[in-house]
Amino acid sequence: MSKGVVIVGAGHAGFNAAVALRAENYTGPVTLLGDEADYPYHRPPLSKTYIKGETEDARLWLRPRGFLEKKDILFRPSCRVEAILPEKAAVPLADGDVLEYEHLILATGSRARPLPVPGHDLAGIETIRTLDHARAVRDLLPSVTDVVVVGGGFIGLEFAAAVNAMGKNVTVLEAAPRLLGRSVAPQVSDYVLAKHRRDGIEIELGAAVAAFEGDDEGRVSAVRSADGRFYPARLVIVGVGALPNDELARAAGLTCDNGIVVDEYQRTSNPAILAIGDVAAHRNPYAHQHRLRLESVQNANDQGRVAARTITGQLEAYHNVPWFWSDQGDIKLQMAGLCLDSNRHVVRGNPDEGRFSLYHFRDGALVAVDSINMASDHLLARKLLEGSIALTPEQAADTALDLKGLLKP
Repeated sequence: MSKGVVIVGAGHAGFNAAVALRAENYTGPVTLLGDEADYPYHRPPLSKTYIKGETEDARLWLRPRGFLEKKDILFRPSCRVEAILPEKAAVPLADGDVLEYEHLILATGSRARPLPVPGHDLAGIETIRTLDHARAVRDLLPSVTDVVVVGGGFIGLEFAAAVNAMGKNVTVLEAAPRLLGRSVAPQVSDYVLAKHRRDGIEIELGAAVAAFEGDDEGRVSAVRSADGRFYPARLVIVGVGALPNDELARAAGLTCDNGIVVDEYQRTSNPAILAIGDVAAHRNPYAHQHRLRLESVQNANDQGRVAARTITGQLEAYHNVPWFWSDQGDIKLQMAGLCLDSNRHVVRGNPDEGRFSLYHFRDGALVAVDSINMASDHLLARKLLEGSIALTPEQAADTALDLKGLLKP
């Protein structure tokens, strides 16, 4: 009897890999191991509607309870893997059980990057990476007025917009000279900054955190910046990036470099072991084949399907157009492609009206599109990038030109 597939990690990547195996008619045992107690859930709402109390736990589940059982997928929550033993094709668990595998999929995700400054362990300093984190934050919010967000990335800004709408006093401290500096072009950063400030969120750029100050009860009371300014806070959300959970892989001797290194079929340096999602470092065709990790739901889902096809002998290289989204209050930011080294940017639409797209070109070739409240542009951009359509900067700037016509044969 086949030893089957063991999947470590029950987030978007691991869950979808398990489901995809069944969709590809894999008949062996499939075991999905999650280190959290909860059923696999959607993570994007955690920093927005969930902390506001607008989304109940049951609405977070990726599929209704009982779905995995119907697919003959064994889900084991609150399950911690102690190690990977490649020579035995087995993983020992913290409860003493040992699972043997024919194929192992590592979907261990990422964790919040720590901010090791004085006072970092005070009560009231939180991150939003898991449902338990979001529950803790949601429970704290009714009792606090002053909130500080450390880090002007997607999660930090989504949270800031959400609690600002709840009437909290919100300050965002970003150490870099602009918001979303690793993700979007300066023009988008400038728009997002101006919009949040108009909405009443205080945002300080170039504001590195020196320490967290606490009260006599060990709870955070203020954040001190490197230039000596103090920002009152009874709740602090730290969002300064993420680190890949690749410790198990490293200890097992798998090749790692800012994540677990995989080939185009999601295979690690050990062909019986695959890695997917946030933890997988892959050479991306939309980034000049540079190796990178993509922390997105779309990437997790797509790589889960590629891994399932690899295991079932249907080799299909991962080549999907990367796309992302971020809902920040009434800003719906959608991104397609990667603008890492673009050298020309064309605005289509009217930023003053809060509806526009920024088309990114590299040496005259379209490589990415950032859209603000322009869902139709985002969908079109994905199709243009998938089809390698020859769009010129002049065409992108011409709002009288219907770009959909370029998709026709």
